[in-house]
Amino acid sequence: MNEQELRSMVERMVLELAGREPVRTAAVSAPAAEPSAGCLEDITQTDLRRQYLVEHPKNGPAFLDLKAKTPARLGLGRAGARYRTLSMLRMRADHAAAQDSVFSHVPDSFAAENGFVRVQTLCQNKDEYLTRPDKGRRFDEANQAIIQQTLGRSPKVALVVGDGLSSAAIEANAVDCLQAIQAGLKTYGLEGGKVLFVQYCRVGASDHIGELTGAEVVCMLVGERPGLVTAESMSAYLTYKPHIGIPESKRTVVSNIHKGGTTAVEAGAHIAELIKTMLDKKASGIDLKGRMA
Repeated sequence: MNEQELRSMVERMVLELAGREPVRTAAVSAPAAEPSAGCLEDITQTDLRRQYLVEHPKNGPAFLDLKAKTPARLGLGRAGARYRTLSMLRMRADHAAAQDSVFSHVPDSFAAENGFVRVQTLCQNKDEYLTRPDKGRRFDEANQAIIQQTLGRSPKVALVVGDGLSSAAIEANAVDCLQAIQAGLKTYGLEGGKVLFVQYCRVGASDHIGELTGAEVVCMLVGERPGLVTAESMSAYLTYKPHIGIPESKRTVVSNIHKGGTTAVEAGAHIAELIKTMLDKKASGIDLKGRMA
């Protein structure tokens, strides 16, 4: 093979991965968007539910119909005994996005731009946060004073945003979700007051906040541990009269808040309704479930 033939082969491979030529093994996949001149397609934008890479399928459309119901990595095809190049690159890209989300920080300006009051747990950096979960559940005296000053004594509802294990989840969902919660609470005649933003936050930090303030309900939005499907999943943990040592079973959780799951605005409306129900029933978690029966 001479240099020209090698160059042509490499160009064909690049164009194929960029979606500018039909991929023989993806005949029943959704068509790829035409990339800008000189740029490769962002393969992470391809919906895995619509991508099918098996050669000569017996019934490709039927398998695509099955794949539409799950983002699981099905129908990846193979090159000999290995994954195809496109499948392997997508796996590595999604894994890198998950790692980036865990190790990156929510921007320092995030709290101020959204009118949140920033506090920090006992963790001093990201490494300590990841290796000492216990420190992510407690605050020092200075931050305790800020929490008490911000939320006051015995508020009906305390709204908290915590960075958690995914900065991307908070940046993508927290503000929209919180606005929907606040709007919903107003329809019930409730006020959420000022919002705390907790850096290096674990879910248990809500228990310390409840103990410091005597809040009736603490609602914490927190970034969840990212996976290969999405790095932007956020959850809401709602606890009636939380305190240090309260069992995990006493929490009510709304999970998978992201564009591919429950959208932020939809989740916010549901969370506001849950808060109203908790205040009425004076319970959360399994206690609330028992009183709703």
